[in-house]
Amino acid sequence: MKIIKRNGSEMVFDISKIIAAIEKANVTVPEEERLNQPQILDIASGVEQKCQALHRAPSVEEIQEMVETFIMECGAFEVAKHYIRYRYTRNLVRQANTTDTQILTLIECNNEEVKQENSNKNPTVNSVQRDYMAGEVSKDISRRMLLPDDVVRAHEEGIIHFHDMDYYAQHMHNCDLVNLEDMLQNGTVISGTMIIKPHSFSTACNIATQIIAQVASNQYGGQSISLAHLAPFVEVSRKKIRRDVEEELRMTGAHTDEATTSAIVEKRLREEVRKGVQTIQYQVLTLMTTNGQAPFVTVFMYLNEAKSEREKKDLAMIIEETLEQRYQGVQNEVGVWVTPAFPKLIYVLEEDNIREDSEYWYLTELAAKCTAKRMVPDYISEKKMKELKEGNCFPVMGCRSALNPWKDEHGNYKFYGRFNQGVVTINLVDVALSSGGDMEKFWQVFDERLALCYKALMCRHNRLKGTLSDAAPILWQDGAIARLDKGEKIDKLLYGGYSSISLGYAGLCECVRYMTGKSHTDPSATPFALEIMKHMNDACNRWKAETNIAFSIYGTPLESTTYKFAKCLQKRFGIIPGVTDKAYITNSYHVHVTEEIDAFEKLRFEAQFQALSTGGAISYVEVPNLQNNVRAVIEVIKFIYDNIMYAELNTKSDYCQVCGYDGEIEIQDDDGKLVWTCPKCGNRDQSKMNVARRTCGYIGTQFWNQGRTQEIKERVLHL
Repeated sequence: MKIIKRNGSEMVFDISKIIAAIEKANVTVPEEERLNQPQILDIASGVEQKCQALHRAPSVEEIQEMVETFIMECGAFEVAKHYIRYRYTRNLVRQANTTDTQILTLIECNNEEVKQENSNKNPTVNSVQRDYMAGEVSKDISRRMLLPDDVVRAHEEGIIHFHDMDYYAQHMHNCDLVNLEDMLQNGTVISGTMIIKPHSFSTACNIATQIIAQVASNQYGGQSISLAHLAPFVEVSRKKIRRDVEEELRMTGAHTDEATTSAIVEKRLREEVRKGVQTIQYQVLTLMTTNGQAPFVTVFMYLNEAKSEREKKDLAMIIEETLEQRYQGVQNEVGVWVTPAFPKLIYVLEEDNIREDSEYWYLTELAAKCTAKRMVPDYISEKKMKELKEGNCFPVMGCRSALNPWKDEHGNYKFYGRFNQGVVTINLVDVALSSGGDMEKFWQVFDERLALCYKALMCRHNRLKGTLSDAAPILWQDGAIARLDKGEKIDKLLYGGYSSISLGYAGLCECVRYMTGKSHTDPSATPFALEIMKHMNDACNRWKAETNIAFSIYGTPLESTTYKFAKCLQKRFGIIPGVTDKAYITNSYHVHVTEEIDAFEKLRFEAQFQALSTGGAISYVEVPNLQNNVRAVIEVIKFIYDNIMYAELNTKSDYCQVCGYDGEIEIQDDDGKLVWTCPKCGNRDQSKMNVARRTCGYIGTQFWNQGRTQEIKERVLHL
């Protein structure tokens, strides 16, 4: 069994250290107040058993609190007092400098918690370490100087989660929809260099990747671009290539008819499109931003964004090439084709691609084939989104964060160039447990926690307020979000619904189970679950009316926070079957990963919650390897179109570099720690395997913490 030290490093559980600590406290009290040796051994044994029952690595703090509890249960209150006093004095010493040990363990790569904090960051790389080091300083400053004590305390106790505290000290926002169309059509500036409108599709793609890298380095969340903004440059290249072909024909004296000339032009054009798409895929994967990872970018594929039929056909060509290249994958360091994490792809289902007799059905078939092998694209139903978003269909920001419709001064809807200010997540399971199951108290505690979330969100907002456009010229001055003047504040973009700010939520499933004794899929419990969602929406609407800031509720993906919340719940409330007995809690409104439910029923059930999650959410179904059953993928896709706005299919895509195994890498229990293991050769070296799993909304490839790993291990198939 392993434990997690205060600096985040991992070590083997040693019962003798517990015995020694109790004995030190024991000898400081009068003999008549002391514990005898059998009692000390019983306490140590009891702590060991309690740690094993957690089915995860406990922290040193958790172990010490267990020791205190056992000592007091023995009636040795003086021993307990001395033990607590020693802990307190040691804690004061540690607080004299709160970052040194954390940073040192980062550099030495033995901080287990940070190593598994982000499934797309490699913590052994210098650039990632530099970002994490800066993050530790930012978190320290934020806790001690920038945030209110009650917000910090609630964050540390897992009552709420103040997202991305490692970037809070800087005036940075969360995620956005990049206005690529404006930047390409009207020019932009990158690192002080003027970039004019490109004269070919390939150049447009190259500029787009530079924009993506710059945007990623000036924010901390995901960004989205639309292929529709690149489509006009296909025609630019077509005309350029035609001029070149006609000139070559004149120079050689060759004579061809118009059809032959056009065929030559289209062949060369297709090759340019192929190279342009390849530029986006490979540059996105190989670029390293200042936060130590490849840009978190989503590529939106929506045929109806095209402005003409000709442009729509060109857009279809780009989409086809994008899907073909993603289906192929990318080569890893040993030359094997594997599944990359980015760019994330979203394919919009619409009337002209959802039926077999539709003009662009071939793209949907290709998308399904790609999903079966590479887990992307994900799917947005134009039909359902238009029902929920005032007749509009547009991309999410990053993996799921969604804007609400907004009109400019001319009454036109605008989505690109808008952004999210930040996220604070409420732990719904903690709300339920804090109420003790009393329904009246539940709503009282809920309102108190929502008020705390509002306070934390306003900290986010006020941190951005007053920011000068000079802080990130690519965003605020050069078109990615806006074209403000130098020295101008971004404040006007924070109000009136132009940008959003998100109340995240987690653990609806466990919350309802504790309060009702039933899963929220049970028809008798579902109304209560929906009432919770509506209550959060009511709060956001009230805050919006009071502040003119666009609050909305957001289905938090909980990559690493799922583990943090679970540990905090166990610490505060103990192990409660079906509620706190896992090393994770359930994302947003999702059906619990262990619950048996078929894919179609799951999507149908979750659709009603997704509709209420106005700030963004995504549903998924877990499926087996469907590369030989693409028809099944297509049936799920068709169901998505008619029933839910945004969904994805999760499969597996792994490779062992030691033996060449290309099946599913397994998760095995090794003395209380979950370890990824090749079932063929037994390889456990994560640096010698490629594992791609959907965390929730996006693919991770750098492994996960123990809580998320348990959640992945326990997922049941829905198809």
